[in-house]
Amino acid sequence: MTNKPTLIIMAAGMGSRFGGNKQIEPVDGAGHIIIDFSIYDAVRAGFGKVVCVIKPEMEADFRRAIGDAIARHVELKYAWQTLDTLPEGYSVPENRRKPWGTGHATLCALGEVDGPFAVINADDFYGADAFRTAAEFLMADGDVNEHAMVGYNIENTLTEHGTVSRGVCQGDGEGYLTDITERVTIEPRQGGAAFTEDGGATWTFIPAGTPVSMNLWAFRSGVLEAFPRLFEDFLKNAVPQNPDRAEFYLPNVPKTLIAEGRARVRLLTTDEKWYGMTYREDAEKVCAAIAGMKAKGLYPEKLWD
Repeated sequence: MTNKPTLIIMAAGMGSRFGGNKQIEPVDGAGHIIIDFSIYDAVRAGFGKVVCVIKPEMEADFRRAIGDAIARHVELKYAWQTLDTLPEGYSVPENRRKPWGTGHATLCALGEVDGPFAVINADDFYGADAFRTAAEFLMADGDVNEHAMVGYNIENTLTEHGTVSRGVCQGDGEGYLTDITERVTIEPRQGGAAFTEDGGATWTFIPAGTPVSMNLWAFRSGVLEAFPRLFEDFLKNAVPQNPDRAEFYLPNVPKTLIAEGRARVRLLTTDEKWYGMTYREDAEKVCAAIAGMKAKGLYPEKLWD
C-alpha cells in the first residue's frame, strides 16, 4: 500500500461567487455546499490530504465558509492560481484576463503533492462510490505511469433544464481510455442522450451507458513531470495563436501522454448520479437528492461535527 492519496479541488472559479452565486448556495438545512460532501466522501474513502486551489483574494472567505470546519478532520492546504504563476521567461499577455485553465489549476497545486493524487471540480457532486473507486486505484500497487479516470454513465449526468457539455470517452475494450471528445451541446433522450454541432439542425444519439468525464482523475507519481512540461509547450505553441483566451485543459495532459506512449489511463466507472447546479432550476433537485441520501443514512445531518 502507498501513503494516503491527496485530493486536489479546483476551486479558483468560486472566487467571484461568494455572496450568493448558485455554486455556493447551501444544499441542505445545515448550510453545507457541494464541496463539503466531496471532501467528506473523500476522507471516508481514504484520502489523507486536501489541497484547495483558490485565488489569493478569496482565502479568508474560503476559510470561514468551508476550510475552518474541514481542517479539524483532514490535512487541508491551499494553493493559489494566478495569471502570473508562469515558468521563468514567460509573462502574461497584455490583454489576458481569463485564467489559464484546469490543467494550470492542477499544476499550481503540485507543490503540495508528493505521491498519488486525484483532481475534482469544486462544484460537482460526485458521490461516495466515485471517491472509493479513485482511492482504491491510487492506494493499490501499480505502475507509476498508469493513471485512471472515473467515468459516469451519460444518462446520470444530464439536466432537464438545458444542455450540458461532457467529455465523451472512448475505450480500447480492455478497460483503458483511448480518447475523450468534448461535446458542448448535449440533451437527454429516451435511452440516452444526443448532441448537436450545428445549432440543433441535426442530432447524434449517444446510448445510455456511454462513459463521460466529469473531471475526476486519479494520477500516480509518473504524471508529475508532465504538467510543467506540457504547460510550457502550451505557452510556446497555443498562447501566441490566441493570447487572450487559450486554455490549458486538464484532460489534455493524460490525452497527450497516451498519444506519446508515455502512460496508460484506466477507464474506471461508477453508477453514481452526478448532481450540479448548471442552471438555477437544478437547485431544487440537488437539495431533494441530498435530503433523500440523508434519510437513507448515507450522510449525517451535520458532516463536520
